[in-house]
Amino acid sequence: MAFSRITKLDPPSRGIFRKAAVMLCSLLTSLFLLHCLADRCSTTSPSPVKASSGRAAGLFEDLRSLRTKRLVYEWTAGSELMDYGAARRPSLVLADERARQVLELPEEPLILPPPDLVASRRVSPRFAGKLSPLGEGSKKLPQALIIGVKKGGTRALLEFLRVHPDIRAVGAEPHFFDRNYDNGLEWYRELMPKTLEGQITMEKTPSYFVTREAPARISAMSRDTKLIVVVRDPVTRAISDYTQTLSKKPDIPSFESLTFKNRTTGLIDTSWSAIQIGIYAKHLDNWLQYFPMDQILFVSGERLISDPAGELGRVQDFLGLKRIITDKHFYFNQTKGFPCLKKAEGSSKPHCLGKTKGRTHPNIDPEVVQRLRDFYRPFNMKFYQMTGRFFGWDE
Repeated sequence: MAFSRITKLDPPSRGIFRKAAVMLCSLLTSLFLLHCLADRCSTTSPSPVKASSGRAAGLFEDLRSLRTKRLVYEWTAGSELMDYGAARRPSLVLADERARQVLELPEEPLILPPPDLVASRRVSPRFAGKLSPLGEGSKKLPQALIIGVKKGGTRALLEFLRVHPDIRAVGAEPHFFDRNYDNGLEWYRELMPKTLEGQITMEKTPSYFVTREAPARISAMSRDTKLIVVVRDPVTRAISDYTQTLSKKPDIPSFESLTFKNRTTGLIDTSWSAIQIGIYAKHLDNWLQYFPMDQILFVSGERLISDPAGELGRVQDFLGLKRIITDKHFYFNQTKGFPCLKKAEGSSKPHCLGKTKGRTHPNIDPEVVQRLRDFYRPFNMKFYQMTGRFFGWDE
């Protein structure tokens, strides 16, 4: 009797299990579909949605737009800005009111990071609204060149300029227009860093200024190339040039003996490169045959030390860039005797030029120094007239 009662209850039990199984399967299927929908909506790749899909199409479009904004926000700001965003998580803003009701999202504005935080991550406002993942961009021929002069301060200028988010520059000197021109422009282009739209590609090779073929070659690449020349008192520059050579070749003759063809007559040896480079007016004549003066900017090597922000302001104006590099980027290093960066490109630590910069000059016979000043004076005066700027080397 007991057994028969149990068997009568069996059919309802099986029905309950079947219903539970069906409900479980339905639940799992719904979760899977929701997961696929969320995954589809979160992708940054556009997927076509037919206009006939109505409300769903609008919802998908809004979610894609929001995803793009969030990626731009995170990529341009970097890790610090993402931390900031985590503290003040922006609400999703949907244009479709019906979608807002479905998702039950509050109406709050999109919270952007403070401008100073963006600036601290070296993100240019010009690119703050563009979705450009790391590695995107293309290699372009340089639009601006630091062409000289040797021992004038070109390395310092390049390092300072690389702080600017709209400048991408080659660190090493390519020497394309003087030594490697036969390799071709495509070879030269491959040396350049990738840049985004609106960024300026630069390189510096100070020997270009004294290379006779360089102006024609650069003009053939682009007549619109902007040229920057860092100049320095030619006497001090010559001594600095000699000091660098002396550090590599300690057995070279004295500065005094190399300066003169004949010490007795006082005839200066202009074939010595250390002397020849400082005849700026002569070299500039060669450049003006191919480039107008308004495409050449002359930077004072002395002012680059005494007022780096002022000279960098002139350079940024010349390149058509916003003045982002200012006094706050520099501090003066008493040991080296020149300014250093508080934060170098891609680093949060102070940065000074290497030990090869700021060497102590040897003592030079004052009579020789005065002879050189007399020699350079007429060339300097002509150079002042040509550039329209008085550098004060003859005071």
